Amino acid sequence: MSIINVNGLKRIYNQGMENEVRALNGIQLNIEQGEFTAIVGPSGSGKTTLLNCIGGLDRVNEGSLTIDGRSIGDMAEQELIDFRLHHIGFVFQAYNLIPVLSAKENVGFIMLLQNIPKAEIDTRVATLLKAVGLEDQLHKRPAQMSGGQQQRVAVARALASKPRFILADEPTANLDSKATSSLLDIMEKLNKEEGVTFLFSTHDQRVIDRARRVITIEDGKIVSDQIQKM
Repeated sequence: MSIINVNGLKRIYNQGMENEVRALNGIQLNIEQGEFTAIVGPSGSGKTTLLNCIGGLDRVNEGSLTIDGRSIGDMAEQELIDFRLHHIGFVFQAYNLIPVLSAKENVGFIMLLQNIPKAEIDTRVATLLKAVGLEDQLHKRPAQMSGGQQQRVAVARALASKPRFILADEPTANLDSKATSSLLDIMEKLNKEEGVTFLFSTHDQRVIDRARRVITIEDGKIVSDQIQKM
């Protein structure tokens, strides 16, 4: 079942000026439920822009982008914010945890925004932190954790809202080999056992090797789309 449909997508910066940049130039793409897919390409190829457009963090200039049949481009700003809150999980290269909050509070924060009862939040936070191997780190703040631990908190936070899919932009860029392997093990387990859909933007060969589908972008266009034999 297709959950993300991208049709003729264009994103142009400095439109109308001599130095306009076509970050995306006619992208056609469908993502099915349960995929574990990497979008790759050189710096400036458009892969992060594509993720930002899919996540509603950036607006498109032309083409259509639908999630579960709903058009992202037609949504008003507040509607888009609410849609992201309930349907899309994000994992960023810089972790983006709130420094003054504990691991437990960071994971639970998005559920507070969803007005979920506290007892339910506490139960789900405990379950998620256990799933990423951090059940003993509940009360530690980001500065008290390693980079790998912080990124695992970020994955738990991304899952907290029970999103339709997770967008992960260079999630392993700041991690060593051991932390990267541990994080990818967790993501693969969530993908295979719970059907969580992951869409990565990455330069990291370690991520690419684990992906079951690899989409290559150059100059804002898809130049290759391959299923990998595992």
